Amino acid sequence: MKEKLHIVEQLYSITRHDRELANGHKAACVWFTGLSGSGKSTIANVVEQELYSKGIRTYTLDGDNIRKGLNKGLTFTDEDRSENLRRIGEVAKLMCDTGLVLLATFITPLERQRQSLRELLGDMFIEVFVDTPIEICEQRDVKGLYKKARAGEISNFTGISSPFEHPVSPELYIDTTNQTLEQCVNLVLEGVLPRIKSAN
Repeated sequence: MKEKLHIVEQLYSITRHDRELANGHKAACVWFTGLSGSGKSTIANVVEQELYSKGIRTYTLDGDNIRKGLNKGLTFTDEDRSENLRRIGEVAKLMCDTGLVLLATFITPLERQRQSLRELLGDMFIEVFVDTPIEICEQRDVKGLYKKARAGEISNFTGISSPFEHPVSPELYIDTTNQTLEQCVNLVLEGVLPRIKSAN
């Protein structure tokens, strides 16, 4: 029998809306999903630079960085991947509550995972599908991960031994095969800036 937890939510006087007013813009979570090597982090990095230059308060959460600390010890099994994303979603919610525009770059391979994040973050969630064919991702393979996965050195690797489900209805679709980095960044900015315009 599970021990009953006596948890009572503590409410504070300063709200997300108050922080948005102080920041001069609304909060948002721009969630980049796509295969390893698709360009998620590269695009997010330049997007953040552009937002920052406009005086928008930002922060980026990256898959590898999170696994070095908060989610250290989690593997790439389906169960651990779901827990990895659940924790990140809760962190994203807290960071958005501060009024920030958060950029999150995670493969997030399954539609049910993305749907859970959408339900958790509500209207702050902006899904960006960075669509890059696996052949191109493998050609880039800057981390050497695809080569290791093909050789059987990495199990549960998305696109090779683990599935990636294409997003059903992302807010933004980025086709890296037909668009330059600058065009990809501009598409994201065009989709995000109207959503975070000055809070009233």
